[in-house]
Amino acid sequence: MNASNKSTIVFGIPKLPARYGSLVMPLMLSILMTCIVSLISTFKGIGMSPQFTSKWLGAWGVSWLIAFPVLLLVLPVVRKATAALVRAA
Repeated sequence: MNASNKSTIVFGIPKLPARYGSLVMPLMLSILMTCIVSLISTFKGIGMSPQFTSKWLGAWGVSWLIAFPVLLLVLPVVRKATAALVRAA
């Protein structure tokens, strides 16, 4: 792999600078977690009905709008708590 391949991710999109890591990680975490949790919750609530997709996407959108800012606020606290509980490498 040459240097130009290391500076890009999927489909030739360039990697973001390291300073964006504190935003990208909670963004990806909030998207994945709210997707999975809202999918399971919606399925448990209404089953596989004709309205499932629209209800799930609505629940996902609302839950993500709440989860992303909350993650931005609590992640520094969680990192400090983790550091207090886990031995350094």
